[in-house]
Amino acid sequence: MTERYQLSFTTGGLFLQEAPTVAECYLQLGDWPAARARVRQANLLQVRTAAAATRISKEITARLQQLNEVELQSLLESGLRDQAHLLWVAACRRYAFIRDFAIEVLREQYLLLRRQVSFADYDSFYNGKALWHAELDEIAHSTQLKLRQNLFRMLREADLVSDRHEIHPAQLSPYLAQLLAKQGLRELLVFPATDNDIQRWLQ
Repeated sequence: MTERYQLSFTTGGLFLQEAPTVAECYLQLGDWPAARARVRQANLLQVRTAAAATRISKEITARLQQLNEVELQSLLESGLRDQAHLLWVAACRRYAFIRDFAIEVLREQYLLLRRQVSFADYDSFYNGKALWHAELDEIAHSTQLKLRQNLFRMLREADLVSDRHEIHPAQLSPYLAQLLAKQGLRELLVFPATDNDIQRWLQ
């Protein structure tokens, strides 16, 4: 059986502002439930309602749990670009659908010198995956549109795609590339980069 896709990435983008706050809280406490509770109780994310605080902290925590402690520490110490790239990796690890899109569409388009990735490319990918993933057909059309909108928002926030859907070659720091590669070279395939780019990062 094909593993079902998790499809709960309907809001929030990469959470560039909020994720470091949650990561810092976890590194202080060493416990994810306790970190989530503190984030909510102290309203560290500065959201208006308790329901929103619960939903957002749950989503951020689910993604950050995909990073190990060295990666989480790097999230706090890195510049904005590496932070965005780390959070993109966290989203790809959390959501196999996003990872598959990144590898099979975003990077493939880049390697084929097709310097844009369009909604039509996404829709074609989605429809192809729906043949094997019934859950993609089970969600409402409005939810499907939200997933597409938020995935492209993440791509823009990670500076991998422009507002006009032009693909930007990934600019990972050698430190981050080498850190991610400790989990396997596949971790770097979620970025628009050639094999030569990846080898250069790892030198």
